[in-house]
Amino acid sequence: MTTLGVVFRPQLPPERLRDMVRTADDAGLEELWLWEDCFLEGGIAAASAALAWSERLRVGVGLLPVPLRNVALATMEAATLHRLFPGRVMLGVGHGVQDWMGQVGARAESPVTLLREHLDAMRALLAGERVTTDGRYVHLDGVALDWPPASAPAVYAGARGPRSLRLTGEAADGTILDASATPDDVRRARQLIDEGRKSAGREAAHPVVVYLLAATGPDAAARLRAELRSEGRDGIEGLGVAGPAEAVAGAVRRLAGAGADTVVLQPTADEPDPEGFIRFVTDGVAPLLP
Repeated sequence: MTTLGVVFRPQLPPERLRDMVRTADDAGLEELWLWEDCFLEGGIAAASAALAWSERLRVGVGLLPVPLRNVALATMEAATLHRLFPGRVMLGVGHGVQDWMGQVGARAESPVTLLREHLDAMRALLAGERVTTDGRYVHLDGVALDWPPASAPAVYAGARGPRSLRLTGEAADGTILDASATPDDVRRARQLIDEGRKSAGREAAHPVVVYLLAATGPDAAARLRAELRSEGRDGIEGLGVAGPAEAVAGAVRRLAGAGADTVVLQPTADEPDPEGFIRFVTDGVAPLLP
């Protein structure tokens, strides 16, 4: 079965999150995903609020940019969430948008090296290990969590390029692909992830989460085209979907057939009814999926 999620886009003000969470809970949505985009909203703060307002909703953050976060602090935050809300937290990390990282003086010369070091340290700390490491970017001296999660949680990583995708297979527990991924891109990503898993001798399942830009309603096609055009991605076959539930469900099935375990529907930034979009997903799209 394909897991369905929806993005709470940080173009909405933080005070809208509570209504979105309540709507998602009432509608039976499986997962709500948050972003830590510069310079909009903090991922950990938003996730903790969303989890507290919900009784059952799983909440993901995709992604936390690692240049902004010391690995010890990021892992403390992650461990706290996992202990407070066991089984309901999904955290992803990534090397961040380099222009944004440059704006805050945190741009790394080798983003892939930083991400690898961060993943290795974070996964070890969450597993309850005491970590000493002196890498290019990550430096820890006998660090261990006093309150690690009861069991080591999955750590996801976001990626686009071949090196980063192989790295997620080697060093992460799951991969997040953004809404620029077509079904063909997902198939290629799966191949690269599996290459990384093989090289690291990893045999555990490796879930892939894929965002899908989606619009519905009378002006859906125009809103979708406008957003893709603003991002320089218009005209790419298989990218995004506009239309009724049947059309959106078909796009979800194509991504699932290409290797996506979870498809997170991403409304356009100008979606006129974010709560209604959640109900569209749960009441219209979900029943059409196997």
